[in-house]
Amino acid sequence: MTLSDLSDLSDLSDLSDLSDVEKITRTCLYEGYLLWPYRRSALKNTKRWTFGGVFPAACAGPLGEPASMTTRILHEGPVDDLTVRVRFLQVVDRTVTQDGRELDELTVEGERYVSWQEVTEREVVLTGAPGTTAVDIPAGTATEQLPGTAAALVRSWRRLTGTVEVTAEPVADGVHRLTVRISNSTPCPVPETGARHAREAAAAYAFVSTHTVLHSDPGRFVSLLDPPAALRDHAAACRNEGTWPVLVGTDGGDGRAHTVLSSPVTLYDFPRVAPESPGDLFDGTEIDQLLVLSVLSLTEEEQAEARASDPRAREILDRCAGLGPEQLMNLHGAIREFQPASGEGR
Repeated sequence: MTLSDLSDLSDLSDLSDLSDVEKITRTCLYEGYLLWPYRRSALKNTKRWTFGGVFPAACAGPLGEPASMTTRILHEGPVDDLTVRVRFLQVVDRTVTQDGRELDELTVEGERYVSWQEVTEREVVLTGAPGTTAVDIPAGTATEQLPGTAAALVRSWRRLTGTVEVTAEPVADGVHRLTVRISNSTPCPVPETGARHAREAAAAYAFVSTHTVLHSDPGRFVSLLDPPAALRDHAAACRNEGTWPVLVGTDGGDGRAHTVLSSPVTLYDFPRVAPESPGDLFDGTEIDQLLVLSVLSLTEEEQAEARASDPRAREILDRCAGLGPEQLMNLHGAIREFQPASGEGR
């Protein structure tokens, strides 16, 4: 097992040099992270971290949130050479400070800074045969000094604990039902019944936007959407909780693949990020062209607030402003393939 921090706290989401599997994984990981108009004051951004949350067992019940996430998928071949990657976001509190005082916002050399929340990426990797491993991310802080002043941005995050358990159950000759269960055991204050903003406070102790990627070089995973006839009943018995596994990577045309993405965002087999996409806009259910044009229509004051709200919002603004006429036209639409019309209905 390895546990890694995948990004610096100020790292931005650039999909250009990533594999197809990594592109779709990161796109889903950040789905809903920050929505247009990308401002802290926007009502839709006051209720964040809505996808794939795995909350501590101590507070999940009162909040009506899950304390675990379970993926079940069929696998053909040996199960002693699996790679299971559990990826999630951890909430990071960003506070503007000056002379030991916490401020809601501050302007330094014409740049505006606000106190809010960001995230950092986390990953737990299990390799080899099925088993159980612990998740234990220590609490921490990081200080970013603001230029030419005693002010700073202080980022802090809580300790997170839990387990990832992988089991394999034989269901047919050479076929196993793999189960990946993710549980959160982080100590968390029990929220008062009906307390306002209780869920937002508990999100600091949660695994946010939790995704699972399974890979097998010698074996293959079977589609749950369109399984082979002989495995249809076994596929129907794969009960997934809070997530849905789909095949990703290369489509061999037989309903099987070496890699699976299990996501709280409902997908079809072999999803891909459109090649015309200029980059992550954190809302895969919207049309890139409309979002880009909406970003370009923001007033100077609205853009200033968006830039101050989040470094990833700042990157979106800069990226959209840098698009040329040809890139904007490419977002207007695309034909992927032509198929002959059937004779039915003529």
